Amino acid sequence: MLRWRLLTAMLIIAPLLGLMVADYRYHFGAPGIWLAPLAVLLSIAAVAEVLDLFRGKNLRPSPWSVHAGALLVVLTGMVPLVWGLSGAPYPGDSEIGRFGWSLLALPMASALIFVVEMIRFRQPGESVVNVALGILTVVYVAVPVSFLVGLRLHGDNASGMAALVSLVLIVKMSDTGAYFSGRWLGRRKMAPLISPKKTIAGFVGGLLTAAAVSWIFFAFVAPSIVGAAHEETSLAGALVYGLLIGLAGVIGDLSESLLKRDMERKDSSCWMPGLGGVLDVLDSLLFAAPVAYLCWFLRLVGP
Repeated sequence: MLRWRLLTAMLIIAPLLGLMVADYRYHFGAPGIWLAPLAVLLSIAAVAEVLDLFRGKNLRPSPWSVHAGALLVVLTGMVPLVWGLSGAPYPGDSEIGRFGWSLLALPMASALIFVVEMIRFRQPGESVVNVALGILTVVYVAVPVSFLVGLRLHGDNASGMAALVSLVLIVKMSDTGAYFSGRWLGRRKMAPLISPKKTIAGFVGGLLTAAAVSWIFFAFVAPSIVGAAHEETSLAGALVYGLLIGLAGVIGDLSESLLKRDMERKDSSCWMPGLGGVLDVLDSLLFAAPVAYLCWFLRLVGP
């Protein structure tokens, strides 16, 4: 299993790094242009996996309305990117800000799901559940993905890339630290009914790994991305950032485990050997992305 996990992870990491390099160096004045399609594809795949989990229990919100609502939230988060493609900088004094577009799209997506269920209504007992599950899917998948987009669009090209890389690197290295420390340092279960393989030792090891990787990133990696002219992140800021990201990642991981456990499924999908589905890869990032965005917005870290 470990061999398949490593092999599949490498097959994912290599093209992702290529896209990041292209997005950083060859963005044609619109940082995010190469990664935006990936965000759309990931949201479509993740929404499809959530809906498939629901179908296992005969819960069937309208697929097309949920997909349309999710895409509306993700695509509106890319409005500042469209500004860049037009050759004009996004107005810094805009009252709606950079992330406000997705916030506006969320009630529109909810309204769409409600309207479709009105059309589908035949008898009491299903519509409210379908609406709730549809909106849950949009909030669970699309809103966090829009935060990933927001991280890439944060500040200028360099700071936006640093923000996104910091999140992905810290979360995934924290997962790795939790995996190995859980295997080698302790077997006491953390949440046996939800995720039997997670241990307290793994939880602590993951948080310590997140803090250490965050310090390494801001001390050695970030300066090569944003340049030496930018203000350095303090040691305390880097450690707090790592701990917050690591903790949010664990909550995201356990949240998806709860979803799968309640739907009586082991993985969200099986097309990636050793890793499961897209949702199994994204789960920790989904809850960590808003936390990372807030930390960069409040300048706890970054230039």
